[in-house]
Amino acid sequence: MATDATFDAVNEILPPPKLFTLGLQHVLVMYAGAIAVPLIVGRVLKLEPEQVAFLISADLFVCGLVTIIQSLGASKWFGIRLPVMMGVTFASVGPMVSIAIANPGTDGARMIFGAIIGAGIIGMLIAPFVAKMLRFFPPVVTGTIILVIGVTLMRIGINWIFGLPVGPTAPKIINPEHTAWLDAIKALPGAPELPKGLNIAPSMDNPLYASGTNLAISAAVLVSIILVMKYARGFLANISVLIGIIVGGVVAAALGLMHFDKVANAGWFELITPFRFGLPIFDPVMILTMTLVMIVVMIESTGMFLALGEMCGKKIERPSLSAGLRTDGLGTLIGGLFNTFPYTSFSQNVGLVGVTGIRSRYVCVTGGAIMIVLGLVPKMGALVESLPVAVLGGAGLVMFGMVAATGVRILGSVDFKVNRSNGFIVAVSLGMGMIPLIAPDFKMHMPHAIHPLIDSGILLASISAVLLNIVFNGGQEVSEDELREAAMKADSGH
Repeated sequence: MATDATFDAVNEILPPPKLFTLGLQHVLVMYAGAIAVPLIVGRVLKLEPEQVAFLISADLFVCGLVTIIQSLGASKWFGIRLPVMMGVTFASVGPMVSIAIANPGTDGARMIFGAIIGAGIIGMLIAPFVAKMLRFFPPVVTGTIILVIGVTLMRIGINWIFGLPVGPTAPKIINPEHTAWLDAIKALPGAPELPKGLNIAPSMDNPLYASGTNLAISAAVLVSIILVMKYARGFLANISVLIGIIVGGVVAAALGLMHFDKVANAGWFELITPFRFGLPIFDPVMILTMTLVMIVVMIESTGMFLALGEMCGKKIERPSLSAGLRTDGLGTLIGGLFNTFPYTSFSQNVGLVGVTGIRSRYVCVTGGAIMIVLGLVPKMGALVESLPVAVLGGAGLVMFGMVAATGVRILGSVDFKVNRSNGFIVAVSLGMGMIPLIAPDFKMHMPHAIHPLIDSGILLASISAVLLNIVFNGGQEVSEDELREAAMKADSGH
């Protein structure tokens, strides 16, 4: 246990210039990860660019608001009162993308937000009982789940590089000669009426797919990140992904592929209002799906809080842990109300606390305030939205790959030699997680109502890992030391 002097550092209020500088450092470390989820979900929902830009602004705003609640505290019920930055968890992307694919447009957004609100309320209610669930989430389970999250997200990053599965950069396009022939047949006198829903299948290679220009831009981003990681130290190394995105944006703008019309037209200030897309739609299966995600996230947060408490010399008691986890639920509820997503502590920023040695929670409170200001400036959201997907592709490859690598690092502490069943748990669960990626239509003969639940490889892997761990290991108690060790390894995923 650390000294009282170390503990006092948590409550130390630094001079304003230093607070701002250190708070901005936390914001920059998490910025690339924070903007990724609204970009992914907004584009899968096929929302208008202005709506995607609003999602980004709303996300930044709520990131800041929930960070302040978590770090500063709000009554004895909410806030871990440690230096924590809150952001959207990648664990929620799979289920949200499944909902978005099945229900594009604002209706899909309302379904997603309804599921998030429901999960947030349930998360707040179950927060005190999460400690009793820890036995079902040892490192073999959490490591497998995080590995599957990273591998699942890699598909999104790869599509950003080569082109989207639908739209102008789809792998195939319809041959115009075939369309003209079908139109001629329909115009013939006495031609039978075409069956409803008949369409010509795409059959021609799309020249926009996997274009050399897009590949070059993504490669420039990836090489920039690698060079920064190799030669930079400290803070610059921590923002390597953000630097890569900036380099890619400059290259894209120089090639005339990034346009700033929407940035120029966007305002300098706009309030983030709740229910921007209409009243939420509450679907029980979707709420259950998002609640399962919340449980996984709260287990991960438990380890993160224990690790952070160790860094700050503060023993995390059960009431404080419950308050921190309850804030995960509150943040998710606020996210659903303000048109954004589930929130958890960002492990990159926990790692930054260890690197810098700055333990003052007021640094993260300041970072939260900066995020709120960024969220209230629509030009920031419009600027991010204007980035070509090829720029995000190179960064996505790193971001999502690092999530998978985090899972591998956690699994590195698992005993596979003596307890051979652990290898079986990982093998089967990883295979379950790949089903929606490899065979997306596997659910075609199953009830439509359960599609959101089973269409996420992350959830399939989670359920499989938990059940197999119970079968083989009997749900043995997980010690705080094991959780803390797993969290310390997870310094790049969230």
